[in-house]
Amino acid sequence: MSRFKNIFAARGARPALIPYLTAGDPSLAASREVCLALAQAGADIIELGVPFSDPVADGPVIQAASQRALAQGTRLADVLELARAVRAQSDVGLLLFSYYNPIYRYGLERFAHHAAAAGCDGVLVTDLIPEEAADYRSAVQAAGLDTVFLAAPTSPDARLAAIAAASSGFIYAVARLGVTGAASDVDHAPRAMIQRLRRHTRLPIALGFGLSRADQVRAVGEYADGAVVGSALVAAIAAAVPGTEAAAAANFLRSLQS
Repeated sequence: MSRFKNIFAARGARPALIPYLTAGDPSLAASREVCLALAQAGADIIELGVPFSDPVADGPVIQAASQRALAQGTRLADVLELARAVRAQSDVGLLLFSYYNPIYRYGLERFAHHAAAAGCDGVLVTDLIPEEAADYRSAVQAAGLDTVFLAAPTSPDARLAAIAAASSGFIYAVARLGVTGAASDVDHAPRAMIQRLRRHTRLPIALGFGLSRADQVRAVGEYADGAVVGSALVAAIAAAVPGTEAAAAANFLRSLQS
């Protein structure tokens, strides 16, 4: 059983907390401290975002974080080393969150081997669809890593079945259309989509895109297995006084559990 499955199995009645951060923003050293602080503050799985020059699925907050991380020189190899450093001190789940281009340029087999050796548990490639992912899935799963795919409210049942078949560890359900970013409310579309998705899989399902408050996390926990929080956390890290990013991230994550 993968670490992800163990995490979801042990979550009890609450949704697994899955914070996202852009690795290298404001620095790799700060990201390491943020990850460890998040783990101590209750994170079950941490999404390590690989900065990318054209993050088309992300809103302005994460786009800006990617640009800052790239300006610091952060590359995929650096994110893998960050994962290794976190794994040396924590058993928290680690999901690499990337676009396909950096992985392709790194080399699929080389990437999979290095990611597994660094202690990562799985990979989510934002812009890779199951129909085009055979080589990627083969390399990543051969290395013992889970392949997490995205499911959207507009996905027809046939696509949800394909997503479920290609996924392992868990499935990331997108709460709304558009790009990432905190939202004032979460509508009923994701609940219906998750109900449809459960017809095709027994994997845990986490919901993300737009979550930023404790009441939203509690509501999501009524029908999903995990809650992903990204843009609001990235914004809290960016707003922190230099040197206090880890404390700001931990305080934000604790606020979601109130």
